Amino acid sequence: MSFVEYSEFIQEGDVAIIFLGHDSMMPVKVQQGAQTQTRYGVIRHSKDLIGQRFGTKVTCSKGGWVYVLHPTPELWTLNLPHRTQILYTTDIANITMMLELKPGSVVCESGTGSGSLSHAILRTIAPTGHLHTVEFHQQRAEKAAEEFREHRVGHLVTVRNQDVCKEGFGVTGVADAVFLDIPSPWEAVKHARNTMKRQGGRVCSFSPCIEQVQKTVEALADEGFQEISTLEVLLRVHDVRSITLPLPDFGSDQPLETPTDTPVPSNASVLCKTTTPPRDMAGHTGYLTFATKPSV
Repeated sequence: MSFVEYSEFIQEGDVAIIFLGHDSMMPVKVQQGAQTQTRYGVIRHSKDLIGQRFGTKVTCSKGGWVYVLHPTPELWTLNLPHRTQILYTTDIANITMMLELKPGSVVCESGTGSGSLSHAILRTIAPTGHLHTVEFHQQRAEKAAEEFREHRVGHLVTVRNQDVCKEGFGVTGVADAVFLDIPSPWEAVKHARNTMKRQGGRVCSFSPCIEQVQKTVEALADEGFQEISTLEVLLRVHDVRSITLPLPDFGSDQPLETPTDTPVPSNASVLCKTTTPPRDMAGHTGYLTFATKPSV
């Protein structure tokens, strides 16, 4: 099992996603002799998981069943242990596209946090790219490095425990793209420029407050970045439901002088499906500021 390569069968040491429903999932580390308790009963790793195919429908001890899914960055985002506030798929999708990431890209990131974006970056740049990620908090950096090894992507990432605003990313002139998710990104803009390749690249900064965006944009302009733009991504999910509508009576298609024998019943109706926007929806998460470093 790897977050960047798909395996067919579940093995000991793998991370699997136990899918109980669209809004109920949990990650488990598969271990010989271990058990996982769910509301449908116990899942015995040795019997129910090891050797089974990913995607298998597993019957629990109480008779209920769950699906065992292969981990992906999207599923990990929904199930990871939160050490910090995280980025979700809506923002992540725009970041990976707007930074023009592809297999072989070299990316610098700060801060690592809970590793939600990191896993998506790693899948995008695999198998020949590399991620240099910086985390100020020592325990979070150590835990992130441990998770990368456990998820078998450790060879694609270097984790550093340092202050990016003072010490930079630890590399110079290697990055195709830089991502900043720190309280004062404007203090790291110069380091971001120095870590990027001579032929240029893209930078993105995520900030929840517009005042942070203003300072960051000024710093980007001062460092010679171009094509500076800021956007906000809002997700609006529509619910599908069935409704019954009365069938309108537009009268007969026959000429007026031709009587009709099949009048439309006054209570005729038709069943159809429609979508409705949510009454409540998730609002502001943060502003994404993008810029381009021109080639030297």
